[in-house]
Amino acid sequence: MTPKVEGTGLSFRTFRSKAAGTDVSFHIYAPPAYKADPARRLPVVYWLHGSGGGVAGIARLSALLDDAIAAGRCPPLFMVFVNGLRMGMYVDWANGQVPLETIIIHELVPHIDANWPTIGSRDGRLLDGFSMGGYGAGRLGFLYPELFGSVSMMGAGPMQERLERTPRASGVVAADLLLEVYGGSQERFEAVSPRRYAEQNAETLSRNSRLRLVIGDQDETYQNNRAFHEHLTRLKIPHDWIVLPGVGHDPIGLLTALGDRHWGFYREAFARHGK
Repeated sequence: MTPKVEGTGLSFRTFRSKAAGTDVSFHIYAPPAYKADPARRLPVVYWLHGSGGGVAGIARLSALLDDAIAAGRCPPLFMVFVNGLRMGMYVDWANGQVPLETIIIHELVPHIDANWPTIGSRDGRLLDGFSMGGYGAGRLGFLYPELFGSVSMMGAGPMQERLERTPRASGVVAADLLLEVYGGSQERFEAVSPRRYAEQNAETLSRNSRLRLVIGDQDETYQNNRAFHEHLTRLKIPHDWIVLPGVGHDPIGLLTALGDRHWGFYREAFARHGK
């Protein structure tokens, strides 16, 4: 359960998860348009945070979104801040104790659609995330293209083919993560990776999805992200590849450097639904 965060347009909510056998928390941002017309259907962005829990960034991100909507740079939308745990990896753990993918896909998304006036189709849903959340956005977005029409991966990791060492952590940390989440199996890590799901669904993704990879050239994960960009290119999956000079592994730094291009991606993703 994450702590409650106060912020612009934010609500803290919980629901009972059958998969987890406990209550699961999330935050949701609702724009002024929802309060003005509670029946109006709006698109949804699912934001997946990085390792550590992501609580510190919720209020800042919701305020940036609220300002962009007020300025007309972003269409009115809901943003769901998913609870990905400190190191949940947005995957069902091999030991069965943390069914995070199942919770998000089979419980959270239907819960949001049932309780808010969402556009309950793939062209009304966008997955966005940073670091571990970028990895999660890629693997869930590429695995479930029928649910998510747009996917944004920012400073994503781990994006390497094998989880033997991560640029931001030691080999010991990588080994611990591999054991805890993936049952110590490199084969399992590879089987549930964005790389593998891109291969499996390349035809669908190339036809129907809007994708982007965003990375700072000073980010320790840059080379792994570049290799993934080249992988998508070989698979002939169209995507935006955005490298931001002078930016490290920093979500606010990425958003600041992107400027209006960030909101432009949201505008294009939801263009058919108007303002």
